[in-house]
Amino acid sequence: MSNPRNMIASKSDISMKRVRGTLLLKINPEKPEIDKIRIAAKVIKSGGVVAFPTETVYGLGADALNSEAVMKVFKAKNRPADDPIIVHVAKREDVYRLARSVPEAAERLMSRFWPGPLTLVLKRSKIVPDITVAGLDTVGVRMPSNEVALALIRESMTPISAPSANLFGKPSPTTAEHVINDLAGRINVILDAGPTKIGVESTVIDMTTPIPRILRPGGTPYERLKSVLGDVELHPIVMANRKMRVVRARSPGMKHRHYAPDAEMVVVEGESAKVIKRVLELATLYMAEGRRVGVLTTNENQSRYNADIVKSLGSRENMATIAKNLFRLLREFDQEKVDIIIAEGIAPQGLGLAVMNRLRRAANFNIVKAS
Repeated sequence: MSNPRNMIASKSDISMKRVRGTLLLKINPEKPEIDKIRIAAKVIKSGGVVAFPTETVYGLGADALNSEAVMKVFKAKNRPADDPIIVHVAKREDVYRLARSVPEAAERLMSRFWPGPLTLVLKRSKIVPDITVAGLDTVGVRMPSNEVALALIRESMTPISAPSANLFGKPSPTTAEHVINDLAGRINVILDAGPTKIGVESTVIDMTTPIPRILRPGGTPYERLKSVLGDVELHPIVMANRKMRVVRARSPGMKHRHYAPDAEMVVVEGESAKVIKRVLELATLYMAEGRRVGVLTTNENQSRYNADIVKSLGSRENMATIAKNLFRLLREFDQEKVDIIIAEGIAPQGLGLAVMNRLRRAANFNIVKAS
């Protein structure tokens, strides 16, 4: 791991410290300090790895056009080599370098939703290394809206490949503390700009199919994409309630287990009153077995449960808050050493589609239908 120690201007600066050898830089989320951005960009240029905030979750960045640098990302995360990485850009011109062609529909989406939580899957150009895209003939590209992310990409003068900055399979990180817990000592730099705003990853839409197809629901809801494009399909895995075999995944989050806490997890789905009844039954059963039980619920139902730990995602009237809190609460359950998490299902509309996708995958499709 390259050593950026000599890049620090002042060791007494309390906004700079080392955690298990990884340089942690606290940075202004709205007006990122250029000296700190340059420290991180120098690491990217030299083939190192930097964790940085986006509006969705924290990403683990490397020069997307440098195969050896991207390999370090896979190694730091313990990420399987067949799971492609999204490439982040700071200007639209870079899309035409990374892709062989950009359809008119993709142009419309870029104009409407970029910068923002939307990844476009396009036919890749020759400059994109095989490792970045897991050997696929496509590349996922997005332009984040986070000011720190944009400044880092611009200063690095290269597109940055950046999956979520966590150990592979764990809940995605929405704070620098989550990154520290997973990756300190395994990467060069962490840029700490506080909690992310959206809390679930970008929506991934395949623009190489006859009808654009959502491969992963995320921060840009299906309904908004449909309002621009008209026809939009959902890949079957988006709404899957059981494990599905995917031979070659064009998007992260399709093939392997993701977002999972250490604790066992079950999702209870169905009509509200029946869900509450079933959650109570399951909690009573598991506690009688001597297991430490956590219940993941919403404000509307929080007072109804009696378990070792009960946490609310927020009100069902505010899906943005629920999405923002999801990964943080899954990590908190692990910190509080629960043995099993019982989670209420969420209506799969708007951001709720992304939340349900994450809940089901976090539970490894351990789903109970309340009846």
